[in-house]
Amino acid sequence: MPAQSPAVSVIMPVLNEERHLRNSVRHILEQEYDGEMEVVIALGPSTDRTDEIAAELVTETADSARARVQTVPNPTGRTPAALNAAIKASKHPVVVRVDGHGMLSPNYIATAVRLLEETGAQNVGGIMHAEGENDWERAVAAAMTSKIGVGNAAFHTGGEAGPAETVYLGVFRRAALEQQGGYNEEFIRAQDWELNFRIREAGGQIWFSPELRVQYRPRPSVRALAKQYKDYGRWRHVVARFHSGSINLRYLAPPVAVSANALGLVVGLALTPWALIVPGGYLAAIVAGSIPAGRGLPLKARLQIPLALATMHMSWGVGFLTSPRSLARKVIASRRPAVQQTA
Repeated sequence: MPAQSPAVSVIMPVLNEERHLRNSVRHILEQEYDGEMEVVIALGPSTDRTDEIAAELVTETADSARARVQTVPNPTGRTPAALNAAIKASKHPVVVRVDGHGMLSPNYIATAVRLLEETGAQNVGGIMHAEGENDWERAVAAAMTSKIGVGNAAFHTGGEAGPAETVYLGVFRRAALEQQGGYNEEFIRAQDWELNFRIREAGGQIWFSPELRVQYRPRPSVRALAKQYKDYGRWRHVVARFHSGSINLRYLAPPVAVSANALGLVVGLALTPWALIVPGGYLAAIVAGSIPAGRGLPLKARLQIPLALATMHMSWGVGFLTSPRSLARKVIASRRPAVQQTA
């Protein structure tokens, strides 16, 4: 680490994060980093104790020489608006995005700053390492870190360091964020992908490294997980319409599975039971796939992995299939051209 490490701004969009916010901020404040830091929390309209906890953190760090916490309002509750508000309120040359339920590994910031310097990238990111605190969350974490659950996505399952289309969260050069005008606030989801797309269009590099790990807390219920993945699928279809070259077989697998299973059930019940082979085969596949995914977990967690997998696949697929063209047209109309770097 060089003698003069660059100062870092950590930005956090939060909404209803009373369960994890204090622990997430603790992981930031305890970073093994010798540069100056600040933490800017953008507060959405939470209905739990998130605002109260954030206010306590501001008071507790007011006299800190290590890093101070400040807050900014985000009345819309939208993630990209929160990120832009926090960027505007922050000041340092390196900007680290952290979510309110993410826990940074101890050397995350130091490693990211080193990688920015070594690679010349505009944004670096790593692995979204899902870890649960109860049996259901452990089941979801196993599903989210398995190839049967998320395919070959490097930021879920790991992979070799190198250039990437997008990364989880991200550690940015402020100059790149300001050059592109921040996040496009029409992208309620997939805003990371869209911003990284503009950075790449402008000639910048996005860099993935498995050295960077963020502990992620999964959604605490089937309903919450289903909503999360339905939103993912809905907005991935928006991205596909926004940029036609961005779709691949991994993204098409869930909507194909939803369509095939639905057709198999209808035909099987109405015409011939042979058609039930399709949904039966899918069920057998996720049960078989859950066995290696659940190694080392308690029995109750292992038994819930097939439910987590089916919830993720089916919700993502339904979201993709039902994503309205009107939403894509609205987002496309807000398209921001990539701003090229000036000489």
